[in-house]
Amino acid sequence: MLNVSGETVCRLVELAQAFQARDTVSMPEDAGNPIDDAAGAEALTEPAAGKEDGSVAEFRTVIEDLEPDQQTEVVALMWLGRGDFQEDEWEEALRMARDEWTPDTADFLLGHPLLSEYLVEGLAVFGVQCDL
Repeated sequence: MLNVSGETVCRLVELAQAFQARDTVSMPEDAGNPIDDAAGAEALTEPAAGKEDGSVAEFRTVIEDLEPDQQTEVVALMWLGRGDFQEDEWEEALRMARDEWTPDTADFLLGHPLLSEYLVEGLAVFGVQCDL
């Protein structure tokens, strides 16, 4: 049984997907050789405009609004989805997440490039699905 709602974790999944999408490559409209000019090369590595600020800020707010025990559940769900723990090791994952808890939980979670996938997999263990 989860102390954090599936709806909340699914919202975190959506926000993580938006954050991860900021790294998508945006091609310039002029289909010249972007490698040959500095502006074109910059466009290949530039995050998609406007996606980082809103999704990251909201992700942080959602995490910060959770109680520490709920934050640790989100971390444990990520670990479960990543395969660090099996379903029968849930209590151990929670214990470890509690032992390693810091107020920087949002930064810790955002540092994982496949966060949204891990959370979806972790929720699935508990029979919870996100409508994405």
